[in-house]
Amino acid sequence: MKVGVLISGRGSNLRSLIAATKEPGFPAEIVIVISNRPDAPGLDVARAAGIPTEVVNHKDYPTREAFDAELDAALRRAGVELICSAGFMRILSDGFVESWRDRQLNIHPSLLPAFKGLRVHERVIETGCRITGCTVHFVRAAMDEGPIVAQVAVPVLEGDTPEVLADRVLEAEHKLYPLALKLVASGRARVVNERVEIDGPRGEAQAPLFVPPVA
Repeated sequence: MKVGVLISGRGSNLRSLIAATKEPGFPAEIVIVISNRPDAPGLDVARAAGIPTEVVNHKDYPTREAFDAELDAALRRAGVELICSAGFMRILSDGFVESWRDRQLNIHPSLLPAFKGLRVHERVIETGCRITGCTVHFVRAAMDEGPIVAQVAVPVLEGDTPEVLADRVLEAEHKLYPLALKLVASGRARVVNERVEIDGPRGEAQAPLFVPPVA
């Protein structure tokens, strides 16, 4: 399956996706990495791996819809079949999301549906949560909503700062996103009535998948 990765920053999750897709037999190939920021360090990560890159700078477009139209065109020119948003800090229009329905994944640093939006780790600590984590889900028009493919739990430890907790969750993200991509690209994970079902070893429907906590 041909994958396009959308980024806005350093490309931390992109790096883990690239490493996974280079493994023999992995059912997906990253054919393009697109950033809305021309200075995103993740573009250099992609180039170093020999993956084509493109910049669609949101500042060059008068409306969100105009930006989304060019983003859509760039993805289609590259032959993309599935999008992976990896630290892509733009809210996409309803039309774009619908045109890629069930063909766009996103990773969020909480156990959705809890703690949608920004300042996630700060809010987790403020509310006294003992467990947090990360979620890979299919994208829907509402922010951080959509059928859940996989989740992993991460403990919140005494004395954690938002920065320390963010690093621990990011470590889990690096393991979770490649796993979720593999499930979707192989056809094992699919959306049925707005829930994800995952075929098990004998073909039975399972899931969403929950990965054991990362210490």
